[in-house]
Amino acid sequence: MSTKMTNDSSNILREKPALVFPALPYEEDALEPVISAKTIGFHYGKHHKAYFDNLIKLVTDTDYSDMPLEQIITGTADRPERTAIFNNASQLWNHTFYWQCLAPKGGGEPPAALKSKIEADFGSVDTFKKEFGGAAVSQFGSGWAWLILEAGKLKVVKTGNAMAPVVKDGKVLLTIDVWEHAYYLDYQNRRADYVTAVLDKLINWEFAVKNLSK
Repeated sequence: MSTKMTNDSSNILREKPALVFPALPYEEDALEPVISAKTIGFHYGKHHKAYFDNLIKLVTDTDYSDMPLEQIITGTADRPERTAIFNNASQLWNHTFYWQCLAPKGGGEPPAALKSKIEADFGSVDTFKKEFGGAAVSQFGSGWAWLILEAGKLKVVKTGNAMAPVVKDGKVLLTIDVWEHAYYLDYQNRRADYVTAVLDKLINWEFAVKNLSK
């Protein structure tokens, strides 16, 4: 069965209906050989879908049931009694965003507008990739590396588990998922190889440009 997107999955991040499970923006085998169809099948079809299903169960008949996803995340962050809702909502957002950060013909040089901004804030594209990749590789345990815009400047940050910069109203441009289920079937414990391959061959610069211009 095809998983190709028919609508812009970014709608799940901020528009009603508040909770819908997004289609992938490409076929499950479109990222091979960097990320296999088997990995996508488990990662998207099992892990991502489980976050959605769990969230639906947790918010049904609550004040959160009609809220946009971002509002659920910000409304439950740092509230211990709402940890389960936050974790599933944030992971639903994180994964929806992550799929759009990858493209079958990604990698290469960033578009001129983004490249000039990267060079201004990091010195060079290579320096940025080293810092971004380094954040992804060095994140202890499960988590994420992010490229964000903060106070007009590009910045690399990393977060553990389900946490994301969106909690602090950061403008998020790109992410790399470094939970083991994102790469273990293809790379086993070689997280660095996965991160390098994503940056060189899959990273979706056009998506980053779109986010930068919002």
